[in-house]
Amino acid sequence: MNGNGAIRTLSVLVPIYNERHTVERLLRSVAAVDTGLEVEILAGDDGSTDGTRDILQALRLPGLRVVLMDRNVGRGGVIKHLWSLATGDVLLHQDADLEYDPADYPALLAPLVLGSADVVYGSRFKGHIAGMRWLNRLGNHTMSAATRALYGVRVSDLMTCYKAYRRTLVTDLHIDADGFDFEAEFTARLAQRGARFTEVPIRFAGRTFEEGKKIRAVDAVRVMRELVRCKVTEAARG
Repeated sequence: MNGNGAIRTLSVLVPIYNERHTVERLLRSVAAVDTGLEVEILAGDDGSTDGTRDILQALRLPGLRVVLMDRNVGRGGVIKHLWSLATGDVLLHQDADLEYDPADYPALLAPLVLGSADVVYGSRFKGHIAGMRWLNRLGNHTMSAATRALYGVRVSDLMTCYKAYRRTLVTDLHIDADGFDFEAEFTARLAQRGARFTEVPIRFAGRTFEEGKKIRAVDAVRVMRELVRCKVTEAARG
């Protein structure tokens, strides 16, 4: 599944929910990164109730487009909606909580520009991690191992926020999952299509649940279930 054509434009997809303390700083950091590409920033607010929407609507940045969801649809649901609006040659996921550093964009984009991969994941485990709980590490390692076993995709960090890929990969891609299990179905479906995956090291500064971290233990169960479901449905189509 080789992408064709030069990469000139980038769409940064930012799903947001109740991030009033971090969203403006994050979006300013995104706008300041020099990628060498024309950049649009699609900030999708997922029904925030803490004043995040007011901040977004008042913010003026080059390339920024604010999208207000009518109802809370989940992180994956926001990303899927932003797919329908994005115009960039490459799409890149960015959370709004400052755990991930937009300064890593050039490294994420390099394999796509070179044509050596179709999908690039930013691996926290190959880079630098500050502040990740041991239970989160264990869960992610388990989910990543399941992905390798089921789909032959050599990923060390399935649940990383940082995923970059050519827009053409998702123009006809159907994803059912709307929550954090989106990460599992997204990876599984692209692997089933023969997409070439690679990873690059990134930096990560985790936050606590008190600071607003949203992923829970139940989400890990849903991710594992989704990995199995995608494999079973592929076999059924067989």
